[in-house]
Amino acid sequence: MTNACIRVLATGGTIAGRGAGGTGRAYAPGQVSIDEMAAEIRALGIPVELRAKAIAAIGSQDIGWREWDELHDAILATENAPDIHGIVITHGTDTAEETAFLLDLTLPATKPVVLVGAMRPADAVGSDGMRNFANAVRVARDPDAAGRGVMVVMGDQVFAASDVRKARTTNVDAFRGFPRGPLGNVTPSSLDWFGPPDKLNRTARLRWPHALPQVDIVAAYAGMNPGVVDALLNGGARGLVLAGMGQGNAPAAVLDALATAVRSGVPVVRASRVDQGYVDRNLEIDDDALGFVAARSFNPPKARVLLQLLIANGLSEIAEMQEHFDRR
Repeated sequence: MTNACIRVLATGGTIAGRGAGGTGRAYAPGQVSIDEMAAEIRALGIPVELRAKAIAAIGSQDIGWREWDELHDAILATENAPDIHGIVITHGTDTAEETAFLLDLTLPATKPVVLVGAMRPADAVGSDGMRNFANAVRVARDPDAAGRGVMVVMGDQVFAASDVRKARTTNVDAFRGFPRGPLGNVTPSSLDWFGPPDKLNRTARLRWPHALPQVDIVAAYAGMNPGVVDALLNGGARGLVLAGMGQGNAPAAVLDALATAVRSGVPVVRASRVDQGYVDRNLEIDDDALGFVAARSFNPPKARVLLQLLIANGLSEIAEMQEHFDRR
C-alpha cells in the first residue's frame, strides 16, 4: 500500500494518559501529546504521513459541545483536501460511542473517520494505546474503509458508530457491537472486512446544529418517584429518554408523567437499561396512545444524541422521529 496522509485530531483520554507507575491503577488522561504519539507511529515504519492537531486534552467524561463543534469543522475541512485519505480521532472511551454516533449522523460517508482510544494509560504494563492507534491508522488508510460511516477501533476490532458500545469497565476488549458485531478485524499489518461498505455515497443524515438542546435521561428503577420527570422539565429539558427496565418499561406513575410531558410538547423516547436487545413499539406499552418513540436498538446515550439532533433539526412529529430510530 502506498503512503497515505491521515489527519489526526486529538482530544485526550486514556490513550494519552500517564500514571504514577507502570503497575499503578491511578492515572491522569491527556498527558501525552499527539505529536509524541505520531512520532511513535513513524518509528514503527508504518507507511503513512500523519498531520496532527490537538483539539483538547481531557477525559471524555468532560467532552461537550465545544470539542464536538471543533471536531466536526475539522473533519469537514478534509472533504476539500484531496491529499488527505482519512481521519483518526484519539478519544477517551467513556463517551466514545456518543461522539462517534453524533459525527456519524451529521457527516457524509466519504473519507473514513475512525475514533480510537485505550483502556490502559500509555505508561501502564500492557498498554493497548499504541496498538489501537496503529490499528486505527491502518483502517483510515484502507481504500475499502470509505462508505462505512464513522467507526470505532478498539481491541483489534472495527465497529460501526451506530452499533458500538462500551460493555466493560476495564478490560482491553471492553467494546461490543449491537445489533451487529464488528465490521472487521484489524492489526497494525492486516485488515479483514466482514462485508462491503453499506453507506457508499451517503450524504449527511442530519444537519449539524448551532447548538444541541438539553435532553435528559430518566433512569427507571423499582419504587422510583415520578417527580423526577417534573424536576427535569423544570430544569429546562426539551426532550427525555427513558432508560427503562426490560423493553423500556417503568412504573405506571412514571409513564403517566412522561405521557404528560409529551402532551406539553416534550418528546419522549423509550430505551432500555438492559445491555442488549430491542425496544419495540406497542408491546407492553401503548406507544401510539401515550405518544412515545421506541428506541429500537439504540441504548440510552445514543438515543439521547439522536433525539437532540432531531429536535435541533426541527423534527417533532412522532412518526417522523420513529423513522429515524428505525434506521441504522
